[in-house]
Amino acid sequence: MANSKRDLFLKRRLRVRNKLRAVNSGRPRLSVHRSNKNISVQLIDDVQGITLASASSLEKDLGILGKNNVEAAAKVGQAIAERAKKAGIEHAYFDRGGFLFHGKIKALADAAREGGLKL
Repeated sequence: MANSKRDLFLKRRLRVRNKLRAVNSGRPRLSVHRSNKNISVQLIDDVQGITLASASSLEKDLGILGKNNVEAAAKVGQAIAERAKKAGIEHAYFDRGGFLFHGKIKALADAAREGGLKL
């Protein structure tokens, strides 16, 4: 029987996270979640198990409330880069989860890089 889309997504997500754990040298992880209506991102310290900074398209101050397009992803990427600078973080590993690196996910990563976050 063929794998369902959800099964393939979960396999991709575990593969990405396991590779990050293998090369993670104490850097925080920039984890992305994309739904049909929103996009959110968190900087996570896996050693201590805490969230250092986060940004989402659900935040009213970003002006993209409830949007999930490339422009919204770019604004969320800029916001997380600013918040990472405030938290004193310059380097992070990009955890795309099970999402493919194109479109919204790529726009978010590029905007975070332009904001000064090294991925």
